[in-house]
Amino acid sequence: MKFSVFQVSRLGGREKNEDRMGYCYTREAGLFALADGMGGHPDGEVAAQIALQTVSALFQRQARPKLPDVKEFLAEALMAAHHQILRHAMEKGMADTPRTTLVAAVVQDGRAEWIHCGDSRLYMVRGGELLARTRDHSYQELRKMAIAGLEKVNRNVLFTCLGSPSKPIYDITGPVTLEQGDRILLCSDGLWGTLSDDTIVRQIARQAVAHAVPDLVEDALRKAGEHSDNVTVIAMEWETPDAFATTQGISTEGFDDEAFESTIQAGPVDAIVDDLDDDAIERSIAEINEAIRRSAARKA
Repeated sequence: MKFSVFQVSRLGGREKNEDRMGYCYTREAGLFALADGMGGHPDGEVAAQIALQTVSALFQRQARPKLPDVKEFLAEALMAAHHQILRHAMEKGMADTPRTTLVAAVVQDGRAEWIHCGDSRLYMVRGGELLARTRDHSYQELRKMAIAGLEKVNRNVLFTCLGSPSKPIYDITGPVTLEQGDRILLCSDGLWGTLSDDTIVRQIARQAVAHAVPDLVEDALRKAGEHSDNVTVIAMEWETPDAFATTQGISTEGFDDEAFESTIQAGPVDAIVDDLDDDAIERSIAEINEAIRRSAARKA
């Protein structure tokens, strides 16, 4: 497996950076993930960090050296991250839950599959053209679909995320067979909310990811000015094993079955899977809702 990867996260005009991103890989599989902690709720950056740590921990556990079922892993990992965020809120006695978006892609067997919840995006670019892009889980997208009754809803509001006292909605895409030079870019809304899709695709297609990613981030920061959101991007360029050209990126050819590399800070993995069932999640949600009800009653 051969690929190049580059990642950047910038604060912008915000007081703190609530975005998190990273990647990890074994000999035969790679995981690329990004989360954007949501403002208006406590500990957004904590929710984003928990999400990445959980997904990475499960990837390390299951990819030996590759995942038995990529779609099953993606769905299980997202729900595990959601559950871990709820658990954090309960352990801290929080009256409101931390919340985050999540987008994650797995590359394995020369194919890519991805999952997303919220409005952090994935772009897949081939030959200078946009091959695929995630659809935001926002009311703006629903309005584009001409769903009645949404005319007065704030278009930027998300209707699902991780950490909310309701089961997250998510979409899984793929598998897409990768070709030499394919690029996969994951980003927070600090990038796509400022730069157009055409700009993002054009820049990621014409440069190596190590140059395109920082240029895109700087362009977004300049255009947004002092009110810029956090801007976070991670992008990967794929190389077919027999291709002559190389970007001198990462090669896993010398890895053994247990080898694992990661830029994501390790997190607790104990009991993530063992109690990850619908009943456990519903109990967590019920306990959070009861804490919110008690808090509202005290304020009244």
